[in-house]
Amino acid sequence: MAESSKKSIIGIIGGSGVYNIDGLTYTRWVKVDSPFGEPSDELLFGELNGQQMIFLPRHGRGHKIPPSEINYRANIDVLKRAGVTDVISVSAVGSLREHLKPGMFVIVDQFIDRTFARDKTFFTTGCVAHVSMARPVCSRLGDHIEAAATEAGIDVARGGTYLVMEGPQFSSLAESELYRSWNCDVIGMTNMPEAKLAREAELCYATVAMVTDYDCWHPNHDDVTVEQIVKVLIDNAGKACSLVKHIAPKLGSDNGAEECTCRSVLQHALITAHEMRDPQLLKRLDAVAGRILGG
Repeated sequence: MAESSKKSIIGIIGGSGVYNIDGLTYTRWVKVDSPFGEPSDELLFGELNGQQMIFLPRHGRGHKIPPSEINYRANIDVLKRAGVTDVISVSAVGSLREHLKPGMFVIVDQFIDRTFARDKTFFTTGCVAHVSMARPVCSRLGDHIEAAATEAGIDVARGGTYLVMEGPQFSSLAESELYRSWNCDVIGMTNMPEAKLAREAELCYATVAMVTDYDCWHPNHDDVTVEQIVKVLIDNAGKACSLVKHIAPKLGSDNGAEECTCRSVLQHALITAHEMRDPQLLKRLDAVAGRILGG
């Protein structure tokens, strides 16, 4: 386990193409237990030019877990236990906008959560908390990602709304057109409740959405297929690795990271009276909310 430190520790949630990075040293897979159940996989610890990084395959190695069965709570919990301070979520998405072409990266700044079969909070009966999701991603991280993408020569768009659907099926045409009418920009299946749980865990969180297709709304493109998505994913893997390599030194030298407001959102979020808090739940929250609970 990583010890608490003022220096940022970067956590990357994504697929295998994101953690197969040239120059990543001292790598080791470590099983980290969570009171919220089994995470998607072990954590890959490593260093990139002296910067500590921890990778988590969201669907498990070999992509064995569908979106609705990912244990999002355990995933965020083990990253926090491992010492992660900054989470970068790398996700495949469909585009709902003509100008967001397959192969582009989008630094998302808003979400619409349409999932319904997932555990979405750490704070259940016995310790209730309400955190703000008005600005659901860390703008500081977004600034670093944008600068890193530009340096890496990646075609990137800053800002956009990510519609998170339950899946695992892709959208119907009617759904795709509905989401476009809501001014959504990209669509995917994985970033909720991930972003909500990262906020509850006082982790800085940002999404890099990698466009693989035009969903099914585009009249001049075939309906989305797995083969099409996989092809673009493979093409994007090198760009994703390059992006991570450019992000690492920026976050490592960010002296203002510790003052980021993402890291103190629980300060006034807990609402359950002290004498009514469930001791067993508090034990489960030792990593997520230990700072505010005195753990």
